[in-house]
Amino acid sequence: MLECLNFLRTDDIGWLTVVVRLVLAVICGGFIGLERERKRRPAGFRTHILICLGAAMTTLTSQYLALELGANTDVARLGAQVIAGVGFIGAGTIIVTKRKQVKGLTTAAGLWTAAIVGLCCGAAFFEGAVIATVIILIAELAFVKLEYSVFTNSRAFNLYVEYTGAQNLGSIVDTIKKNGIYIKDIEITKNENSDKQACAIFSLQMPKRQSHQELITVLTNLDGVNTVEEL
Repeated sequence: MLECLNFLRTDDIGWLTVVVRLVLAVICGGFIGLERERKRRPAGFRTHILICLGAAMTTLTSQYLALELGANTDVARLGAQVIAGVGFIGAGTIIVTKRKQVKGLTTAAGLWTAAIVGLCCGAAFFEGAVIATVIILIAELAFVKLEYSVFTNSRAFNLYVEYTGAQNLGSIVDTIKKNGIYIKDIEITKNENSDKQACAIFSLQMPKRQSHQELITVLTNLDGVNTVEEL
């Protein structure tokens, strides 16, 4: 703990204490939200600021009730409600696309951690708030490259394929098998936009670690195949 900040951790909830804690919550929430805003996610810069600020206000309110008004209340009770309540907001950012892709999990997790950072700011745990913000940014900015590397070279992966005519499904399956790839599952659905087109989601297992792009390129060049995307 930084002793030079102890004057802001006093039991007296004064103007300086309130301003410092709320401003730090805005800064930390803003930095976390900027990364999401840059990627055009539903919950971006302002949303993260508001959630972090609201969480900080919740902690400050709890302390004010207990320390200034002498209310017989549990200081941690309101903060616990924030942790549970933010889950509903995060759930609103999670969607399942028609291609069975789940999107928004990272944004939802970011909102939840932004709320925790806000609680830290409101409780004058400044060191924890700043360190957590830095680690969150590292996870969202730096670890994404590592995640992408693991994802693109994973032995197990899923492919979304749009093709014309049921007879072309056989050639797609044969091509996959000729490349030494094991098909674990196939889910076939009709394309909502066309009666002649169909969609299939392949769950595949590579014999060894290799780039998925080679298979995608081969399948894309097949007759009757319109779209090939990795999920």
